[in-house]
Amino acid sequence: MSVKRFILNSSRSSKQGALINAGKDSDEYQALTSLMTMEPGDMTAIGLVEGQMALVRTEFGEAEFKCQAGKEPEGMIFIPYGPPTCKLMGGSTDGTGMPMSKGMEVEVIPQ
Repeated sequence: MSVKRFILNSSRSSKQGALINAGKDSDEYQALTSLMTMEPGDMTAIGLVEGQMALVRTEFGEAEFKCQAGKEPEGMIFIPYGPPTCKLMGGSTDGTGMPMSKGMEVEVIPQ
């Protein structure tokens, strides 16, 4: 297993919007916001398999995510914005009221 750097794209998904009615503490919402999608070749390159946990780390913090293969561009990961991704973001909002959640360089470490 190896460590590789990727670009994080985190945003809200339509499924996440529907689950908000169940509440952010619901099992379904927690599972969705703890799921990372990667390009299959990237998964293979670092030794990840479908369903395996990976640690994602930035200069601000780290969090664990369950990995799934998807149609992400090579070198990019997608994680729905939520409590786990907030651990990866700094406090600066550049006046927008929302911390940077896209285009961040992250390390992905298979667990």
